[in-house]
Amino acid sequence: MESFIPYGKQWISDDDIKEVERVLRSDFLTQGPEVKIFEDKLCTLTGAKYCVAVANGTAALHIAVAALKIDMGSEGITSPNTFAASANCMLYNGLIPRFADINPQTHNIDPEQITSIVNEKTKLIIPVHFAGLPAEMGKISKIAKQHDLYVIEDAAHAIGSQYADRTYVGNCIYSDMTIFSFHPVKTITTGEGGAITTNSEVLYERLLMLRSHGITKDTDKLSINPGPWYYEMQELGYNYRLTDMQAALGSSQLTRLHDFKHRRREIIKRYSKAFREVPWLTIPMEPEDVSSCFHLYVLRFNFLTLGKTRSEIMNHLFDHNVGTQVHYIPVNQLPYFSKRNKDKTPNSDSYYEQCLSIPLYPRMSDSDVDHVIESILKLPL
Repeated sequence: MESFIPYGKQWISDDDIKEVERVLRSDFLTQGPEVKIFEDKLCTLTGAKYCVAVANGTAALHIAVAALKIDMGSEGITSPNTFAASANCMLYNGLIPRFADINPQTHNIDPEQITSIVNEKTKLIIPVHFAGLPAEMGKISKIAKQHDLYVIEDAAHAIGSQYADRTYVGNCIYSDMTIFSFHPVKTITTGEGGAITTNSEVLYERLLMLRSHGITKDTDKLSINPGPWYYEMQELGYNYRLTDMQAALGSSQLTRLHDFKHRRREIIKRYSKAFREVPWLTIPMEPEDVSSCFHLYVLRFNFLTLGKTRSEIMNHLFDHNVGTQVHYIPVNQLPYFSKRNKDKTPNSDSYYEQCLSIPLYPRMSDSDVDHVIESILKLPL
């Protein structure tokens, strides 16, 4: 057992290090061949036609929304049970975020709640695959088609997860685009990093421009072509490029994605077996027809029954070398949003009062898992 077991952690192998070292010894540290190689591998995994790798998941969300060219002042709908970036990306583009409540069992955005707040200003839905569990994309896609809405899947938690038909999240059969995050606590990492997949060539070309200052050297797109040095900035873009070093790490990590998923699912199976009958705990659910690459394992604690606050439980577990985290404070409760948004999300609020993420990462040993289980089951009553 490690001296301290965090709630999440990367696993960097010798092969990963060798791949990064190989790039460090090459001619290109950035804007070289490795990014396209990584993008192609993500397309192979997901089944999407196109992929654009970027600096982080937030950057992916930002330019995914920007690529849609939605009129400023329009509204977009997302889940309150997510990181702030899922809503911030709308604000970056002049849109107004709205929050549809979650399904109290899956903790994902509830399609019926989406329908309840769709109006003539709504142009976009950003469903979040919370903790790796795919949202009900069939229903969400149907709503989007009925109301002529764009859909961007926030799959920051869900690389390697599969829908009910066993196709992989990121294939964009239900959406215009899907974004991923490769932060170190995610299933695979590039240090920092993100990616967008799409089946639209038009969106792909826009994303490429937005990733790199809005500049193109493509001779087919230039208004004039005086020579090989020439380039044009054709719109306002950003410096959201991923380095070749990061891309090489991502490609190496992808070779172990299925092993990572297998180990995560082994751990959650042991957790669920241990905690299923505990009266003051509720374990996460997974519908039988999907396969989640669990990014998080979130327990719902009845702190009232325990007679302890969440802070007391977290501190107690910390003293026993078990790290925990809260995912998430509802975005619409954060001060910036609560001053501007009046959407009511009682299911999300109730979930937040009870949620606590416990350690889950593939490098956990069986003794680590046993220690986490024992530490929780021995909590003072």
